[in-house]
Amino acid sequence: MKRILVVDDEPTILSAVATRLRAEAFDVETAVDGPSAVATAAAIQPDLVVLDVMLPGFDGLEVCRRIQAERAVPVLMLTARTDETDMLIGLGIGADDYLTKPFSMRELVARVMVLLRRVDRASADQPLSLGDYRIDLAERRVHQGEQEIHLTRTEFDLLAFLAGRPRAAVARETLLEHVWGWTSDVESRTVDSHVKALRRKLGSELIRTVHGVGYALEVPR
Repeated sequence: MKRILVVDDEPTILSAVATRLRAEAFDVETAVDGPSAVATAAAIQPDLVVLDVMLPGFDGLEVCRRIQAERAVPVLMLTARTDETDMLIGLGIGADDYLTKPFSMRELVARVMVLLRRVDRASADQPLSLGDYRIDLAERRVHQGEQEIHLTRTEFDLLAFLAGRPRAAVARETLLEHVWGWTSDVESRTVDSHVKALRRKLGSELIRTVHGVGYALEVPR
């Protein structure tokens, strides 16, 4: 499930956008001003941000600049302005697209889908970097520095799934569904045993146990 942060200080628009995106099966968080938008983005690591330009605290352009300085994430800006300069500034500091108010929810959802597909295509073959570790998704190889670490097929699939959601707590049930496909002969203990194997090969600090939930992949600094 993709996570989207929606930022707007107009309650009606915020509620309408969040409700429609949840209906499209997105995990949606909201914020109503500049400072809370930046803080929430840092906390939840969204897959995409829907961001209004006019916000209290500081405006959406500054929010976009600060978010992109920390982590590249697609941004769809919402603006009531028709000034081309504002739109160009937004695109220049990291926004990927914009919609001018009023807009249809159908168009907003279409723009969101396009941005997410673009990111998925761009990242599909790019190696993931985790501190000294590099995960090559296309070649299915893992390196620590110059040394290649040999993983089984399932170990690689498990690592790649966790690495696609850094720091996020992932339930054992979710791992079973996406890595093992919920086969009838697989139990949650299988997840635990594969995590133990990854820790032996990659170090004990890379995968954190989230008690009562599952596991999270830590990003070495």
